[in-house]
Amino acid sequence: MPYIISTINVNGVRAATGKGMLEWLAATEADIVCLQETRATDEQTRAALAPALADGWWLAHAEPGAKGRAGVGILSRREPKAVRIGFGSAEFDASGRYLEADFDELTVASVYVHSGDAGTPRQDEKYRFMAEFGAYLKARTGDFVVSGDWNIAHTERDLKNWKGNLKSAGFLPEERAWIDELIAAGYVDVVRQLHPGVDGPYSWWSYRGRAFDNDSGWRIDYQLARGELPGRAKQAVVERAAAYDQRWSDHAPVTVQYR
Repeated sequence: MPYIISTINVNGVRAATGKGMLEWLAATEADIVCLQETRATDEQTRAALAPALADGWWLAHAEPGAKGRAGVGILSRREPKAVRIGFGSAEFDASGRYLEADFDELTVASVYVHSGDAGTPRQDEKYRFMAEFGAYLKARTGDFVVSGDWNIAHTERDLKNWKGNLKSAGFLPEERAWIDELIAAGYVDVVRQLHPGVDGPYSWWSYRGRAFDNDSGWRIDYQLARGELPGRAKQAVVERAAAYDQRWSDHAPVTVQYR
């Protein structure tokens, strides 16, 4: 069956719902919306999204392991057949970084990969997550899409100032090679498949300076799909706000239509 799937790092669900997220949810045609960085407990997230839930959205949520960090969710028009938190990692399953849900023949996942910080323990933690998560993804089969904030710009076309970020977390050779490995294992970057040979479309812009106004962004929000799904993807759009003051997150929703 056809699906419209969106992914958005909300940069704090309680803040986002006060800035326009609820209005976006009321207007979107998406069937499934993957959320990252809710930064809230399950109770707080449900309270923030209460108007949307009253409108018929169904929420699966993985709470952050540390207060004010991470937290992922999946909003859907109907209740999934099954929901699973984590991917079998003793270190990361309780961190609020991965959640997946089954809808008929399709499994949809929401992931929030660490931002990292080159040369620090934070980057070491990111690499440990990548190693475990990568092994899990490579073992998956069937129609499966992992949507989320991967915090990695895969190629030079995926960030405006790539020359100035060659030694920055998010554009390190090891991180980019990891995306290469996932693609070699059968995953397809659906947005790039539908927008080949162009810069962007970027999905995150720093709040600092005039990054948004100048479209000096990063493309780090991906839908990686395998099975028959990549061939069913017919349209991908980054829902960039019309103006800086209309943003409700520093990310924009990335929405894909699957036949």
